[in-house]
Amino acid sequence: MNWRSLLFVPANAQRFVEKAHTRGADGIILDLEDSIAPTEKEAARAALPAAVRSVGQGGADVLVRVNRALELCIPDIAAAVMPGVRALMLPKVMGPEHIRLLSEVVAVLEAAQGMAIGHTRFVALVETPQALPQLAAIAAADPRMAALGVGVEDLAMEMEAAPGADMIYVFGMQVVAAARGAGILPLGSVGPFADFSDLDAYRASLARSRRLGFATMACIHPAQVPIINEEYGVSAEEADRARRLVAAFEAAVAQGRAAVAFEGAMIDIPVVERARRLLARVR
Repeated sequence: MNWRSLLFVPANAQRFVEKAHTRGADGIILDLEDSIAPTEKEAARAALPAAVRSVGQGGADVLVRVNRALELCIPDIAAAVMPGVRALMLPKVMGPEHIRLLSEVVAVLEAAQGMAIGHTRFVALVETPQALPQLAAIAAADPRMAALGVGVEDLAMEMEAAPGADMIYVFGMQVVAAARGAGILPLGSVGPFADFSDLDAYRASLARSRRLGFATMACIHPAQVPIINEEYGVSAEEADRARRLVAAFEAAVAQGRAAVAFEGAMIDIPVVERARRLLARVR
């Protein structure tokens, strides 16, 4: 996966669904959870096939956020698993066994539709203090895992803490370490999630978060999408410098050297590997 921005859209909100493919997000998350009233859950599931076709028409990956409670989660998954859905977002994940159990459910549904087993990836959200010590195990729980994040608002509520930078930083860096260790995307930032009133501050928090290792970000407002794409993406200048750096190093290796001066600094294998990974993210 190479997502920068993931835009939430309520699955049954037709006016938002119709415009979602024009917003420029790498992925659209059709929500069946928090933005859907309890009395509208069934209608939202029924709306999924048409919504998947609509939001995916511009080339964005389609994700579906399901509910946590099993009596809602199982019918959500049954409605969501289809060729046009690339991933499920799983809220309030309890641990690796939770991931593996839902993976079995999804595999049965994929097989019944003639889909490749493993087509449907997982984005896991940890939103309770009890699950925090298991971040690394959750990240590595199943090959379906594509991204890991913490649900800041829910976690802050459970901890009776304010969802500010101080709280987010600690658990955000644990997410980065767990996700990178498992080879998946760290989801989130060390800034606010729901506040889109100050886009300059939002951009600054994303720039800091990218330096800390975050790779992808979910958002609730279309105005946030281009900012995420810019801050979590790779600029033309960054890509050009990375290509020149790799070329300089490879030329040095061809001459029998393992380190080389490049634009006023010494570069060696870790620096070059960072440049190669950056180039792999170019869209």
